[in-house]
Amino acid sequence: MPKKEERYKTFIEYFSIHKLIAETELHYKNPFHLLIAVILSAQCTDKRVNLITPSLFKKFPTPESLAKAKYSDVFRYIKSCSYPNNKARHLVEMAKALVSNYNSTLPSDVDELQKIPGVGRKTANVIASVVFNKPVMAVDTHVFRVSARIGLTTNAKNPLEAEKQLIKHIPEDKIPSAHHWLLLHGRYICTAKNPKCHECGITKICKYYKIKLSKDI
Repeated sequence: MPKKEERYKTFIEYFSIHKLIAETELHYKNPFHLLIAVILSAQCTDKRVNLITPSLFKKFPTPESLAKAKYSDVFRYIKSCSYPNNKARHLVEMAKALVSNYNSTLPSDVDELQKIPGVGRKTANVIASVVFNKPVMAVDTHVFRVSARIGLTTNAKNPLEAEKQLIKHIPEDKIPSAHHWLLLHGRYICTAKNPKCHECGITKICKYYKIKLSKDI
């Protein structure tokens, strides 16, 4: 079984060569719109969010316009999303906070971002990474699952523990890309059910594959 250092080295080398497009699949035109999309994406597919956001962005193009909205106004546009009541409230309160506390501009600091209503650590890390290219790792369900399966993380009990382990071993300049590599690998290859191991290029370092192979023999 390869050592952890070898796993990280092979993982980075493979995806640096066989590049998945290291960018979010959410559609947006500016950082404010990306924040809206990321908040909506919690427990919802990017595909669904991308269907919702065009009309939402047109109606509320700026923090000022969204801050003046009623929750019910926003709900009309996002009702096909998961948890639309909570998300409508989060979006309006987020916009109010941006206008009141940040001059309608997203802060780049992860801790400051988390002070904004509706913005948890994962969302803050996505914004800091995608918008500001900060060396932070957003751990969603895909990243959490895939990093554990491969063996990049060990016994991580929650996303924060996984985040700390990943950041410790991935070079700073690769962290923003590595987030997307893990996410997209989990979305399309290393799926939760019936992972496509026959299409995976890193089975030689994967703990999950080694265990699966031994059971099949």
